Amino acid sequence: MGKIIFITGGARSGKSRFAESLLAGKDDVLYVATAIGFDDEMKERIARHRARRNSRWETVECYSGFSRVLPSKLAGRGYILLDCVTIMVSNVMILDSGIDWDKAGPSEADAAEKKIMEEASGFLAIAREFAGEAIIVSNELGMGLVPPNPLGRYYRDIAGTVNMKIAAEADEVYFMVSGIPVRIK
Repeated sequence: MGKIIFITGGARSGKSRFAESLLAGKDDVLYVATAIGFDDEMKERIARHRARRNSRWETVECYSGFSRVLPSKLAGRGYILLDCVTIMVSNVMILDSGIDWDKAGPSEADAAEKKIMEEASGFLAIAREFAGEAIIVSNELGMGLVPPNPLGRYYRDIAGTVNMKIAAEADEVYFMVSGIPVRIK
């Protein structure tokens, strides 16, 4: 059974950089990227992440189906880095749920949360079985203003629930504050 490290914090707080620094000098890393380049800004952000990663790391781009996609990629790997959970949450909510969020209510949000929790649980099961170290990055969304629309509130709530599950199962948890990692577990 491997070690699970969870890194959370606000936007642009240094989460990804810290996660990558924990793997400095390691070549046997499987990088699981959940982002999709929908627009120019996101494409540029993805390009910056790629440019600073170790070129020997294998990158798998997926935000769902972890238990189907990842097991065949783990042979010879000592580390998995999943970046990032909240992007996975938004992708599943918007792309995979089939829900019209302008008309959604609690039952639709519950259905989306169930699907997302299944995805998170699938990744955590892989991480627990993996002999190496799994590092999971996610945004902390619950410390700001209450979102002004139902989709934003559902997103914040679901992301918070997923983060709590991951933190509970993690061996170590770090909260990033202005680029400084604060170990909380």
